[in-house]
Amino acid sequence: MIYWDHNAATPVRPEVAHLLARAFTEGGHGNASSVHRGGREARARLDGARARVARVLGCAPKEVCFVGSGSEADALALKGAWFGRRSPGKRRVVSSTLEHPAVLGALAQLEALGADVVRIPPAPTGQVPLEALLEALTPDTLLCSLMWANNETGVVQPVEALSRECRRRGILFHTDAVQAAGKLPMTLHEVDADLLALSAHKFGGPPGAAVLVVRTGVELHALTPGHQEAGLRGGTQNIPYAEAFALALELAHAERPANAERLRHLRDTFEHEVRAHLPDVCINGEAVPRVPNTSNLTFPGADGEALLIALDLEGICVSSGAACASGTLSPSHVLRAMGLTPAQASATLRFSLGTSTTPEDVERVVAALARHVPRARALGLE
Repeated sequence: MIYWDHNAATPVRPEVAHLLARAFTEGGHGNASSVHRGGREARARLDGARARVARVLGCAPKEVCFVGSGSEADALALKGAWFGRRSPGKRRVVSSTLEHPAVLGALAQLEALGADVVRIPPAPTGQVPLEALLEALTPDTLLCSLMWANNETGVVQPVEALSRECRRRGILFHTDAVQAAGKLPMTLHEVDADLLALSAHKFGGPPGAAVLVVRTGVELHALTPGHQEAGLRGGTQNIPYAEAFALALELAHAERPANAERLRHLRDTFEHEVRAHLPDVCINGEAVPRVPNTSNLTFPGADGEALLIALDLEGICVSSGAACASGTLSPSHVLRAMGLTPAQASATLRFSLGTSTTPEDVERVVAALARHVPRARALGLE
């Protein structure tokens, strides 16, 4: 099988799987909130994982909040900030139309609660114009949220400059950095965010392990009451998953420079060869910076669903959009926001490479596309 859907989920790294196996079979069983020796040992493991994550991200350990998913991290950041800091004079929330469904859903809930939500559309390149974002930052803005890298196109957003300007104006800045981890230099030094969300299953960790960085001084209202995680997330902490998150993040951070360069070469070779066989293919986001592993291709006139199934039957796993939207027939909201028609969006597939990708995989996928795209176009004309 050729697995090219790493933006949806990455395989758990062997080192992480080994850690989890040992943690669940040989590790202690104490609750980190207990005062006996087992509890103290559990607390030490949790504190150790928190410190390791902080070292990679360039923040203080107390600023690391362990949560259960990237979606939870985004919801806690946006809704928690709204409830924790809102005032009659601060009701505006600025974001974009191409955010992850977790952010879009939280924004809709805030809007129902009275927030003035401004969603800035991207340019046709897939990048949200910095000028439009800055113009939307009026004095009544409480919070601004912009993803670091888009999950469908891989386009990198202007988060560095935007975070600096939000800091200067006293506006909270949140970024969904889920797709940036392991692919870009990604610490609080590059982007001075108040709130930053990460999820382990995007860089070799298990699903269900995630982090929200909450910078010191940010007032955040817990969505799940409790004393754990500095009062930000009630519930007994999953210590093996916290340790797995820390290990996966450390490994991804250490290997990123070499791995990113290798994936960029493979991705660029793939796109060049596809164009050689199918000259009218459109590479969405090609004109602006992208993460090195992602290629979002529109095959004009093709039935995207038929093409996806044809590739799957050959053992090639790709995506027609965000994994969170799979099973739906509606065109990608990201591509529609970029100006693609419903027909163009439906003729688009996402190819996201990973650590297991080889040059031979590139050859096989290109050959499969050369065979199946003409057939998918014939179906699209019916």
